[in-house]
Amino acid sequence: MIKPLVRLIDAFKKLPGVGQKQAERFAFFIVKSSQNDAENLASAIINAKKSIKICSVCCSLCEESPCEICSDENRDRKKICVVESYTDLQVIEKTGKYKGLYHVLLGVLSPLDGVHQDDLSIKLLMKRLAGLSEVLIATNPTVEGDATAMYISSLVSGIKPYNIKITRLAKGIPSGGSIEYSDEITLINALDGRKEI
Repeated sequence: MIKPLVRLIDAFKKLPGVGQKQAERFAFFIVKSSQNDAENLASAIINAKKSIKICSVCCSLCEESPCEICSDENRDRKKICVVESYTDLQVIEKTGKYKGLYHVLLGVLSPLDGVHQDDLSIKLLMKRLAGLSEVLIATNPTVEGDATAMYISSLVSGIKPYNIKITRLAKGIPSGGSIEYSDEITLINALDGRKEI
């Protein structure tokens, strides 16, 4: 196989969930595409990499920091919804049900995979607790998501001066499931049925 094609396949294999066969399909698609389509794809990737930042407040993705949600004065500033990823934030936001602020953890605790509390944005979250009435923990209902939720709950409840209600999404989301793939009705029910931890 020619070297430029091998390099392109190797580049696609670095994407999550992409194996050899899928990488080859992507590479052959690009090779068969018009020069203009290939350049547009390359330009979109470079532009996204240059333009997208991490919000200095909530760790969400944004073009300008702080992000639109953190800057929106109409949001309920006494509530923070803690999510694993930007994708989870977007799915919850699409329901239109939650009107507070967010905090993106950038993952979950997973010691077996080498992900510890210092690898997440937990310290930044702890700096945002003053004046809050509720912290809604919306990690996925997986072993790692539940462990992360319990860890954050213990940290927040351990701060005596604050009287913060700690809630968790109701179990409308199946155990082992992912917020990213939940439909809006399930998420609305989970938000409505959230319980104090």
